[in-house]
Amino acid sequence: MQASVAPQSDVVKVKTLFISDAHLGTRGCQAERLLEFLRCHDAETLFLVGDIIDGWRLNSGWYWPKDHNDVVLELVHQARSGKRLVYVAGNHDECLRSYAASYVGGVEVVDRAIHTGIDGRDYLIIHGDHFDVVVRHARWLALVGDLAYRAALMSNAGLNGIRRRLGLAYWSFSAWAKSGVKRAVNHIGCFEEVLSDEAKRYDVQGVICGHIHHAIMHDDFGVRYINTGDWVESCSGVVEHYDGRFELIQWMGARSRPAPVETQRPLAEAAA
Repeated sequence: MQASVAPQSDVVKVKTLFISDAHLGTRGCQAERLLEFLRCHDAETLFLVGDIIDGWRLNSGWYWPKDHNDVVLELVHQARSGKRLVYVAGNHDECLRSYAASYVGGVEVVDRAIHTGIDGRDYLIIHGDHFDVVVRHARWLALVGDLAYRAALMSNAGLNGIRRRLGLAYWSFSAWAKSGVKRAVNHIGCFEEVLSDEAKRYDVQGVICGHIHHAIMHDDFGVRYINTGDWVESCSGVVEHYDGRFELIQWMGARSRPAPVETQRPLAEAAA
């Protein structure tokens, strides 16, 4: 079902939006929530930080329901209405990398970008798969991992159907596994550190990325690290407000207050 257009009173004007890992074209994509999120935030600039369309899945079998198409139409509408849209290609939509540094339908397509925030910091915007050893050097293993992840999502659907009937809240097996399995925790920590080092190499003060579906903001590695999460499980995105504040939002619906992402930690003030 298509989400209704948000009343003007529900629309929040913001400087910039950052979303990633929508995986349109897969059954796990929560396109209706994403459409609400886009319509409830009036941003000057929207960064699509990779894996918005899942080319891997579409190549193996076509799945494209109306609400997925509605998201694309909303993005096209925003581009045509004068909003700046920047599409940073990821690994699942890597075909777009051949169009890097060009405009496609009014959308800037890039491999990476630098965003200057109102807070005075420069941020490297990158999907992050370049720094995933599995994706770069063992593509077959990445594809197997993708199948395993989709299987976990299917188990989520069955389990949460039972939980809903019992009046219990949504629970994610795959998110629990990522947070509880030592190897996964180590992989996430290594990814964050490597991306932070890449930001330092660019002589910027932060990095905004996606790829690992782990929404968080912190300054643990000497720069501001922000991961936007995804629109499969966390339904999260990042908002840059006009006061320079970055906010990580888990979208629960147009009529609900945005929920804080559990993995968000207070951000340390930048060193003078």
